[in-house]
Amino acid sequence: MEGCDGTAQGQPDTLTIRRYERFAAGGAGLLWFEATAVVPEARANPRQILLVRENVDAFRALRERALAVARESNGPGFRPVTVIQLTHSGRYSRPVDKPAPIIAHHDGLLDQAVGVPPDQPLITDDELDRLQDAYVNAARLAQQAGFDAVDLKHCHRYLPSELLAAHTRPGRYGGSFENRTRFMLAIVDRVQAEVPGIMVTTRLNVYDGHPYPWSWGVDQADPKAPDMSEPLRLIQLLRQRGLKMLNVTVGNPYYTPHINRPFDVPSVGVKIPDEHPLYGVARIIDLARQAQQAAPEMVIIGSGYSYLRQYLGHAAAAAIRRGWATMVGLGRGAFAYPDFARDLVRGGQLDPKKVCVSCSRCSQIMRDHGRSGCVIRDREIYGPIYDEGRAH
Repeated sequence: MEGCDGTAQGQPDTLTIRRYERFAAGGAGLLWFEATAVVPEARANPRQILLVRENVDAFRALRERALAVARESNGPGFRPVTVIQLTHSGRYSRPVDKPAPIIAHHDGLLDQAVGVPPDQPLITDDELDRLQDAYVNAARLAQQAGFDAVDLKHCHRYLPSELLAAHTRPGRYGGSFENRTRFMLAIVDRVQAEVPGIMVTTRLNVYDGHPYPWSWGVDQADPKAPDMSEPLRLIQLLRQRGLKMLNVTVGNPYYTPHINRPFDVPSVGVKIPDEHPLYGVARIIDLARQAQQAAPEMVIIGSGYSYLRQYLGHAAAAAIRRGWATMVGLGRGAFAYPDFARDLVRGGQLDPKKVCVSCSRCSQIMRDHGRSGCVIRDREIYGPIYDEGRAH
């Protein structure tokens, strides 16, 4: 989950640095740096961080500062692995003050939801070919900045994720499974070949929870029912290409936030789902289980545990012990409780007064175009930002 708090030029700003200092001090062994655009037009908001040549030194300084704080707080031998997520926001692109969607295919529901006109042209096959160069360049810059790995983000219906669901798209990047996965496999292959030495991973949607023919990982007759046949097939192709780790996620935070971030209180305008949040948690855990059991030699990172509050450590330990995941990561839960890992390791439990309460206010700040963080547990910083967004 990103903070939407970079500079206008896409460099990490004061709150970005503060957030990663807090994450690093908290003792997590893996720091997965947030969604970072690969080209300016791919930014989801004017404050999304952007990895281009002019910003490499700022990203290097951010990573080095995080590692220094990790050593100061957890001992001189403590060195977390650093991953940076590379993204193209696609239909959710808003690099300036108004939406500028870039779509892979027309979607009978999402087009209307985000104001995409029926005659908007699709990103062309040639443009997708050239976009691969941007991913390779960003991966090279990430390596220059010192990151151990790049996440080629394929989730939450941003552009690469939308390509996986491009059943209705003509040409080389739509229709068949081979065409819909072509972009992903191409950038995986190219980064591995052209940026040797950096690890490649991905945050992968395995279930969109969205009607066919505009979806991925769903039963064609029932979009509420997952169909893991294609996602598992893709995971095997990634494994064969040498990927050793991936993060399993689901849904679309703009359209079906209850699927990927089960909540008690929705953001403004988001309807209450017809399922209890625990069903959503169980779904994500089970889909990660299927991925882990299909690729037992891979490191599968589970998501969706933040809703479980102080009990998430117990649930994560049970999932890992049963072989349903190799490790578990937190997004909004880390916003609220950046030192969760240290408390779990040292004390065996989490403090109920520090956990995420699934109130959706961090998401609401993003919807209000503010700089996101935990309004409840970090109120001095984010309370005024939340209040300002709601006032407008």
